[in-house]
Amino acid sequence: MFDALRSNNFLVIGRAGMDFYADPPGAQVETADSFTAALGGSSANIAVAIARQGGRATLLTSVSDDAVGRFTLNQLAGYGIDTHLVRTVGGQSRTSLAVVETRLENCQSVIYRNDAADFQMTVEDIDAVDFSGFGALIATGTCLAGEPSRTATIHALEKARAVELPIILDLDYRPYSWPSQGDAGEICLKAARHCDVIVGNDEEFATLAGTVAAGRVLAEELARERNRLVVYKMGEKGSIAYTGSDAIKTGIFPVEALKPTGSGDAFLGNLVSALAAGHPLSESLKRGSAAAAMVVSNVGCAPAMPDRSALEAFIENHPGITARRKTGHAHTAF
Repeated sequence: MFDALRSNNFLVIGRAGMDFYADPPGAQVETADSFTAALGGSSANIAVAIARQGGRATLLTSVSDDAVGRFTLNQLAGYGIDTHLVRTVGGQSRTSLAVVETRLENCQSVIYRNDAADFQMTVEDIDAVDFSGFGALIATGTCLAGEPSRTATIHALEKARAVELPIILDLDYRPYSWPSQGDAGEICLKAARHCDVIVGNDEEFATLAGTVAAGRVLAEELARERNRLVVYKMGEKGSIAYTGSDAIKTGIFPVEALKPTGSGDAFLGNLVSALAAGHPLSESLKRGSAAAAMVVSNVGCAPAMPDRSALEAFIENHPGITARRKTGHAHTAF
């Protein structure tokens, strides 16, 4: 499966939008005098992480036919993301907007996703894609939270499976996008069974299985079921990667975190980039964890994604990876 990633050419489907950060870092939204804008959205962030590591990333999504949609397209192009599969939509649909704080404690994030434009991705959008031209498909759970995007995403997974394209799923559970946790668990589990690589944190697997304990068991079962790679993330306790009946434990890189957001996108984008570069799984997990630490210790999500030289310098100069939290020196939301 990992051999197919060597083309380093990824199709990423899902959300892209605008992030507004209260400025300066540490400011609360309600008292901020100014804000800075940046590219955001989980799928867009993953695509940026891949591009920063030298890979090719094509984003498949929809954005609104307005200034915010055009901002998003311009930002994607600036990061080197291929946008020829991004469709602009009219009407009342709007590109997602997140108003967030660069704060570790009591970090507020206000998400505007009413009639989100990325949920307008259709089966017709999927049918226009030549899946055989890519090395892997990456999808996020957010794509499954609304129609017609849900049906389109399942269709994309089926088409990718038909041409034996590796499928990577970031569970990316966002409660505000779903009618209920039960719906999210049922639908995301159905999608996960189509996939070769599944990445999620303990809370996300608990959403699929009902409890944290059951989620851990489910992660192991999914790995054994079809010799998948399942990465079970546990925040400050690191992660466990299950491959068939084997398990690899990876710690975190302790840092002085500025915020709890963006680490999951950095982890996945850098994990798959490392695998595409031919690194063994253990090293790829380590590089994903390092990138996650770098992003939470810098402002923004997409702007904080490291390039290859910055990532390698961080790993070389950091005191070392650990699975134990050091007070005041930890990244969160991993």
